[in-house]
Amino acid sequence: MLNEKELLLNQGTIGNHIFKNRYIVAPMTRVSSSQNGKPNETVHRYYERFAKGGFSAIISEGIYPDTEHSQGYECQPGLATHEQMEAWKPIVETIHENRSLFIAQLMHAGAQSQGNAYTNETVAPSVFTPPSDKVALYGGQGSFPEARPLSIEEIEQIKKGFVQAARRAQEAGFDGIELHGANGYLLDQFLSEGSNQRGDAYGGSIENRLKLIVDLITEVREAVGATMLLGVRISQMKATDPSYKWEGGEAEAATLFSALGETDIDYIHLSERDAKIPAFGNDSMLMSEVAKRYSNKPIIACGSLENPAEAAKLIAIEQCDFIALGRQALVQPDFPNRFDQGEPLMEVSHVKHILSDNTTPAAAISEEELKMDVIKNEEVTQ
Repeated sequence: MLNEKELLLNQGTIGNHIFKNRYIVAPMTRVSSSQNGKPNETVHRYYERFAKGGFSAIISEGIYPDTEHSQGYECQPGLATHEQMEAWKPIVETIHENRSLFIAQLMHAGAQSQGNAYTNETVAPSVFTPPSDKVALYGGQGSFPEARPLSIEEIEQIKKGFVQAARRAQEAGFDGIELHGANGYLLDQFLSEGSNQRGDAYGGSIENRLKLIVDLITEVREAVGATMLLGVRISQMKATDPSYKWEGGEAEAATLFSALGETDIDYIHLSERDAKIPAFGNDSMLMSEVAKRYSNKPIIACGSLENPAEAAKLIAIEQCDFIALGRQALVQPDFPNRFDQGEPLMEVSHVKHILSDNTTPAAAISEEELKMDVIKNEEVTQ
């Protein structure tokens, strides 16, 4: 039987891309780009340290795809314009120089938008108000407004925005695209019964609620071709409702992952607080187990998997294929290299996450600050 290092540091494959090990940096909201959505030198340094630290791949923070309703946070980066795309190019080049892959996560905030430079209006599948206040860590204050429902024509425009952003990501040199279908953002709002009360082809059954994601997979794949990685991120929890569970439980999950397994995606990325505990109650399966069994796709597990023994176990029993780290990567951006060389791995339960105020951007936090200053914030991954 393979040991921990052999399981976690051996090569893996998704699509036609070889990953040098099984560790991936999870997407984390940074709110550190320029006001115009162009990633800057601060963002460049943020991603560079993970590539130098030995991670096989990095999934970007959520990138907004259009100049309409998709932006979620002030100082969030975009791929909505040619200028934004050009600003990503040197960052992508740096990642590749350090032998890491770079995947662009495309995200439409929907009703959870709290800092859009293009409009104050929010949209959702149906009339919907997120259940908690805006996220203070990302510059939000007070309650969310009521989002208005999208028309069919607007949904078509949203699809076009994703496709155009995917093409820009490809032109910038990214190795893949991840569709953000998790954590309560727009694609997840379509998946969830509470936020999707539509009576048309996009609402009702889980198959209908999946339609937007499935359509995007088809259209993005057609736009970028077969060689570019294409994945989707899925979760039960929302940024504004961390305890949310799918009403249909394990059965709904089986239907969802079976449907995704029929699409042309290369992988499924799961977002959880703790990937080691049953996802639907004490006697249920792990989320990664359900996803792997019913989709038959490579699975990236994410959620409290900083302990190599626990991460290796999931891979050994074939319940996931890759491990995404968020908080641990912030504290030790050279985590894979440290693990490979037998150096101490820091145990961190919570990580300082500084809000960008144009003086101290979140991505500018030094390793020393991260190691010394730990606070109560539990959820920094998207």
